[in-house]
Amino acid sequence: MDKKEQILKVAGNIFAKFGLKKTTMDDIAKLARMGKSTLYYYFKSKESIFTEIIDKESRILKQKLEEAIEQSDTPQQKIKNYILTRMKHLKELINYYTTLTDDYLTHYSFVENARKDFTQYEIGTIKDVLIEGKNQNLFFIEDAESTARMIIIALKAFEYPLLIENRSENIEEEIGLMLNIIFKGIEVR
Repeated sequence: MDKKEQILKVAGNIFAKFGLKKTTMDDIAKLARMGKSTLYYYFKSKESIFTEIIDKESRILKQKLEEAIEQSDTPQQKIKNYILTRMKHLKELINYYTTLTDDYLTHYSFVENARKDFTQYEIGTIKDVLIEGKNQNLFFIEDAESTARMIIIALKAFEYPLLIENRSENIEEEIGLMLNIIFKGIEVR
């Protein structure tokens, strides 16, 4: 592993444990077993390290979500696999999840951009699946974008009990119940 990757790995672990605010370049240098000057050679600040970690985690999550959709045959299965994959991998990508949810990070413009980008990505992805379902006469939807936005809002509300309160023992069952509510409201009868 090269030095830059080592810094990112160590910093990612520290950020996940202590958050951006409490982590210092000294902490990262010490645990990476490097001098601070080496950190500054690769990154201008802890925020730039955090930004790169968030970008990397975002790419990983989006790739997993796209794979989940591609491996599905029906629009209903695409939405189910998208949601299951999203919840499982957000928990693994703790820095990214923290960036999407922590209020104190709102004054960092890169965090706001990451939040907006991911929300737009999610709305667009779900909208495409909804349109596919509508075109196949499986969903009755008047406005795919608004419906996608409402599904994403529901997912965000679902994150806290599953990811923060650690009530993920029945994640598939609970998501199944949520999907039943969503689909019974949009499936053609």
